[in-house]
This record gives sequence, structure tokens and C-alpha cells, in this order.
Amino acid sequence: MIKLTKFYKIIKVPSKKKVLGFLMCFFSFWILFAASCARMRISDKEANQDFAKKSIKVSFLNQDVKGFNLHYVKVGSDTLPTLFFIHGSPGSWDAFKEYMLDSSLLAKYRMISIDRPGFGYSDFGDAKDLPTNSKLISSVIQKENNNKPLHLIGHSIGGPIVIQLAQDNPNSFGSLTILAGSISPIDEPKEYWRYFVHYSPVKWLWPGAFRPSNAEIIYFKKDLKRLDTGYARITMPVMFIHGSADKFVSIKNVYYGLTKLASNKMVRTIIIPNANHFIPWQHYQEIKSHLLHLSDK
Repeated sequence: MIKLTKFYKIIKVPSKKKVLGFLMCFFSFWILFAASCARMRISDKEANQDFAKKSIKVSFLNQDVKGFNLHYVKVGSDTLPTLFFIHGSPGSWDAFKEYMLDSSLLAKYRMISIDRPGFGYSDFGDAKDLPTNSKLISSVIQKENNNKPLHLIGHSIGGPIVIQLAQDNPNSFGSLTILAGSISPIDEPKEYWRYFVHYSPVKWLWPGAFRPSNAEIIYFKKDLKRLDTGYARITMPVMFIHGSADKFVSIKNVYYGLTKLASNKMVRTIIIPNANHFIPWQHYQEIKSHLLHLSDK
């Protein structure tokens, strides 16, 4: 039987000093990674190469709104109706890049996709609540107004932002499309851990875009209750598209939306069997088919 002292010599247990040094190096690396990586965004230069391969003219734009920088991307003719994409959390404009590269959609629409406040290149890290998201994004919509119908498309948290925009600007949009949107304050999970992360030093260990994401979700949980009171102002066509197997945002959000919009006779639903939360990418053709016919309605 090996004596304990010999055992320690055999496995060469590191000293406390070495262990401490390793931990310090690890946490230093993680903090650096958390601060500079995992931002879930693509540079304009890199994105431009994708559009150039298909000979698509693209504009990468920035708009200053009272000192806050909003970054967005635009393709297509200004003479056409607009598809205006709003990503989820975390994310950036390129969540809808494949749609903006689609020749069938480009034949019918101008398309704009925005980095929401706090994400991508829109003052990264400075997340905002729903009303502020609406005010900032509305400034871009007003700037890009071409007197043609503008259709809002929002995924996940982009869903309630689309609702907020429609409530704030009830006569401005041709239609709303809510992709796996989280709009129900009743069905929103409590997730108390988010508050611990947000209000403690732990948040500095949260990587990249997940930090502003956590902050805005805390705002959003409170904002949904206030959003609940303005559905009567939504009179334009609304389409809910949701996966029946969505584990992140329950399909109950669709039923909630149908209840709140019961007086609006232009509300429709598409439930995709066995689909999860990532329908914009995993069910591209179904969503593209819906978008192609928006201007026919």
C-alpha cells in the first residue's frame, strides 16, 4: 500500500501558489472574453462580402438619436414597400441576413434590418426598455419613410417591440408579423436568477451580448404589463407564427395575443408543428412564403 506522502509525490499535487495563479489567469481570460467576445455581430466589411457575391447593393447606416447611435442595414429599391426586421435577444441585424439576400424578396421589397439598442453596433452594451426601443427605432423608420407600406417583422423579444411600435405609431405600418414573440406577462417565466446576475458583480462574468440581453429582459418583464393596456390601438393585419414545440417562448403567447386582439378581424396564425424557437432560420421557406404575400393583402 502506497503511503500518503509517497502518493503526493507520485501525482505531484500543485502548490497553493500555482493553483491560485492558474485561477487568476483563468478569470482574467474569462473577463477579457466576456468583455470583448461573444458579441454576436458581424462587421460591415464581412457582411458586405456576402452581398457582393450576389451583386446586391447594400447600405450600412448609422443614425444619431440624441447621442445614441443606431446601426442598421438596407437593401433594395426605395420605390418598393419595406420589410423591417427586428431581432431577438441577444442578436443583431444579421439574424435576417439570408432574407435580405433573397432575390425573390428583393424583387418585391426594400428590406431594412436594425441592430437594436445595446446590440451589434448600436452602442453595444447599453440595453434599453421597450418604450425606449420604440422611440429609437421609430426615428429610423421615420427617416426611411418612402410613402410605401412598411411591414414590421419581430422575432422573440422583437415581437413585443413590434407591438410597442404599433401602439406608439398606430397608423404607420402595413402589417405586423410576430415570430415566436414573447408578449404575455402571464406566461413570462419569473427567472429570479436574472436579477442576481444583473445587480451583482457576477454580471461582469457574463459573456458578450448576454449581458445587455439579461438587462433588457429584466426591463421587458416589467414592460409587458404596461404593454398589455394598448392592444386596442392595433388595427392593422397581424400574423402570429410560432412553433408548437417552442421551449423558450410558450405557444400560450399566441393564444394570449389572439385574446388581446379579439376585436381585430385581420389577425391570423401559423403554427408550425414540432418547431422550436428558431423558426426564422429552421423554417425559412414557410416564413418567406408569408412575407412574399404581404403586399398582396
